[in-house]
Amino acid sequence: MFESLLFWEVLAFIIFVAVLFKPARENILGLLDKRIVTIRNEIKEAEKLREQAQTTLASFQRDQRDVAEKAQKMMAHAKEEAVRLQEKGLKDLDAALERRQHMAEESIRQAELEAVREIRARAVELAIASAAKVLSENIDDAKANALIERAVADLPAKLH
Repeated sequence: MFESLLFWEVLAFIIFVAVLFKPARENILGLLDKRIVTIRNEIKEAEKLREQAQTTLASFQRDQRDVAEKAQKMMAHAKEEAVRLQEKGLKDLDAALERRQHMAEESIRQAELEAVREIRARAVELAIASAAKVLSENIDDAKANALIERAVADLPAKLH
């Protein structure tokens, strides 16, 4: 067994690897330790970023809920305001219609009074014309003068 070349080659290789392995092992372990530290730092950083992202997401969700609630309140207020304005508009319209109705009634009453005055004036004119016609046909100058004198005499008593 010790005479075999293969044995010595394998033994030399094992010794060579053992001799090289010790310094290389420290370098490899140092590199692995550095890599482990780097990976741990990256994991910690990733966890911090995840926590920040969750905090930011929660903040955005809270803000979204607040905005949705505010929008609902604004919509409710707008609906209430619209109903109030509609009711006010109806009241104002009713008041305006009532004012116009009163104005129309007053105009009609004024027109009726004017018509009655015109009818009375026309009736007086017709009565005077008829009386003048009757008097001119039935009364002579002597009777007319007597009536005028009696009317003038009664005038002071009727004025006081």
